Amino acid sequence: MSPSPLAVRLLRLARLAAHVARGLAIVTFRFPRLTAKQQDRILERWSRKLLAILSVRVRPHNAPHAWPERTLVVTNHVSWLAIFAAYAVAPGLFVAKSEIAGWPVLGRLVAGVGTLFIERGRNSHARRTNERIAAALASGRRVAVCPEGTTTDGRHVKRFHAALLQPAIDAGAAVQPVALAYTDGHGAFSEAAAYVDDMSFMASLWRIVSTRRLEVELRFAPQIAASGATRRELSAAAHEAVAQMLAASPAGTRPGTAGGPPAAPPRAARPTRTPYPARAD
Repeated sequence: MSPSPLAVRLLRLARLAAHVARGLAIVTFRFPRLTAKQQDRILERWSRKLLAILSVRVRPHNAPHAWPERTLVVTNHVSWLAIFAAYAVAPGLFVAKSEIAGWPVLGRLVAGVGTLFIERGRNSHARRTNERIAAALASGRRVAVCPEGTTTDGRHVKRFHAALLQPAIDAGAAVQPVALAYTDGHGAFSEAAAYVDDMSFMASLWRIVSTRRLEVELRFAPQIAASGATRRELSAAAHEAVAQMLAASPAGTRPGTAGGPPAAPPRAARPTRTPYPARAD
């Protein structure tokens, strides 16, 4: 598919800047006075608008009509767009790497809506973040986390860090596996949203606005009860659910499956970003 004309890209960036400015005003002046449900409704509408400006269509599959009071949403991680795709379908709190808080403008916006940041390589901070996640779940908030530990190009799912599912056990929450797949609008796999290698945020944003059309599919698996399970069991069950849905999606298959690319040896693996600390489970 040919890229969007330069004028279209610049128009998208201008509209995005205006939308982000409006979001900053909402976060600064309105958010502190709103209830959690009111905040979630604003997050959903604002995120859908942001994705529409970027010409990204959100397509949920089998999303629950009614959510449990406490839900930890677990997804694979391909792009920073995952934050807004999650807000657009299942608004609540998102767990992200601390570096995002330092991004110009967007970092301030994401921090202002209550994003829970986790610092890379600091186990004590990770424990405190898990405590905050468990507290948010116990209060009835929905929380989304990407437990792979790295981003991928979207064709497969890496190992989940089981420690990031511990808050679901502590809060007695349900785990909702969701597979995110990016397509070109015609069902074909797209790498346009992939945030990998040494790509900067601005380079990623330019790549996205240069794409004529992009779709993000959110495929929901049956929920998993955390009660009575260990975090390793939860991690394995959630990983299997996400991997199976991604393999079934037209957007990608797991390495080594029929119709998918062969598994690459470890040394040939593509470098990826690390949104969470690499730590023992």
